[in-house]
Amino acid sequence: MGVRGIDRRQFIKSGLALLAGSQWVGASFGAAADPLNEPIATGPFKPDRHSLGQYRAPEWFRNAKFGMSAQWTPQSVPERGDWYARNMYIQGSAQYNYHVAHYGHPSKFGYKDICHRWKGERWDPEGLIDLYKKAGAKYFVALANHHDGFDCWDSSFQPWNSVNIGPNRDIVGTWAGIVRQCGLRFGLAVFSTPNWQWFNVSHGSDKTGPLKGVLYDGNLTKVDGLGKWWDGYDPQMLYGPPHADGEPPSAEYFQNFFNRTKELIDRYRPDQVFFTDNGLPLGDTGLRLAAHFYNASLLWHGKEIDVVINTKNVPPDLQNGLVWDRLPPEEIALFAWQMDICIGDWHYKRDITYRSAAEVVPYLVDVVSKNGNLLLNIPVKADGSIDERELSFLGQITDWMKVNGEAIFDTRPWKVFGEGPTHAPAVDFPYVKVRYTAKDIRFTAKGATLYAIALDWPSDGVLVIKSLARPSPYLDGEVASVLLLGSEARLKWTRNEGGLAITLPAGKVCDYAYSFKIRLQST
Repeated sequence: MGVRGIDRRQFIKSGLALLAGSQWVGASFGAAADPLNEPIATGPFKPDRHSLGQYRAPEWFRNAKFGMSAQWTPQSVPERGDWYARNMYIQGSAQYNYHVAHYGHPSKFGYKDICHRWKGERWDPEGLIDLYKKAGAKYFVALANHHDGFDCWDSSFQPWNSVNIGPNRDIVGTWAGIVRQCGLRFGLAVFSTPNWQWFNVSHGSDKTGPLKGVLYDGNLTKVDGLGKWWDGYDPQMLYGPPHADGEPPSAEYFQNFFNRTKELIDRYRPDQVFFTDNGLPLGDTGLRLAAHFYNASLLWHGKEIDVVINTKNVPPDLQNGLVWDRLPPEEIALFAWQMDICIGDWHYKRDITYRSAAEVVPYLVDVVSKNGNLLLNIPVKADGSIDERELSFLGQITDWMKVNGEAIFDTRPWKVFGEGPTHAPAVDFPYVKVRYTAKDIRFTAKGATLYAIALDWPSDGVLVIKSLARPSPYLDGEVASVLLLGSEARLKWTRNEGGLAITLPAGKVCDYAYSFKIRLQST
């Protein structure tokens, strides 16, 4: 739950519904969208749902299976977790109380001043990407902007950006160059759509107390900055203009979002763009950006489309046209999809209890068995580093991938995703821990090879795979051989009406999720 009982995802979902689904979008924005300064790239994709339905997810994404991201913006400065920029303006919230105690009242020291303090003085992007690659990540997604609206590149349309203020560096551009040098695919997260309604609290004031009614700094204008560190910058470009709750955004808001996002695509040529929206952002604006991105990809690569757009809650008529970022389904999904999770809070939070590798690895295996990818966020500290516990986590993932990566990468779902009594929870916030058993097995496949990944080690030393019983509805032929990845032991196994029973070696090859390589022989 969020501040004052507000569910975070429900808040965004309802706000984005306001932005993308209200009557005024098709009417008032329709006129504002067409005369945008720059035309979209020409090609086979048009800014309509039918045309976008020609899209299919590229093979690189389907092969990748595992990516990492870094939510790193000025909100990392207090190291008090996600949504700090909003919650510091909500009197009574934990982040408001922290802000007043450590920085002062938000009428005097606001989020713009937090941006000024973000320096990233220990940021080592080469070292971080090297760690992520060793841990098995095949793609990396950088945060271009969050709901606060601060741009992490040399933005032509948002002066409140990381080149002008804070680190004085092009964060996105630096990530992009290093990621590609390391042979990974590069993605961008564009999460600024909710800014209009998400940040409106910055225009308020305390409801009680000695500073009741004193306006927060979100009400300041460019004139107020004369002689101050932010001289020449208009706070309204960061916070947005004051407006009534529920009031629709202006045409300028739509155009600014389009211009900023198109600039990102054209300048950095990402392989992936991840929107935090329900479907495409801002009605026709999102359709235009999607068509532009897909057509631009064809111009860049001179071959079949090679890029990905992720969004939440993809509508049925765009199931082909986008890659759904979603919770794990009950069965194998018909389309490629992605699930994003975090080991802690999305922005760095001191002293939080992280998810363990023992929790994340089975989650990854379950996602891959159902035709999905897992995108894992490792939150970065204000100074640009990660802490010792995060380093330890990455080391554990690295060790597991060295043994089991063959069963994950370049695979496809088998005829059934798996077997066993335990299912991944159909929730994300809050994360529910799941205890898998040795009866919980997930399958991946690569040609004539089946990988059966046991999510726990059997206490009696015998793993039984019921889906491979004789006879089996999934297997017409015979099992030719069985190996345990990471072990040189010759395994004993039998197959009968109860299943494929494998006698395991005395020692475990890793600490969780054990991969069996099964060669299948067709009849």
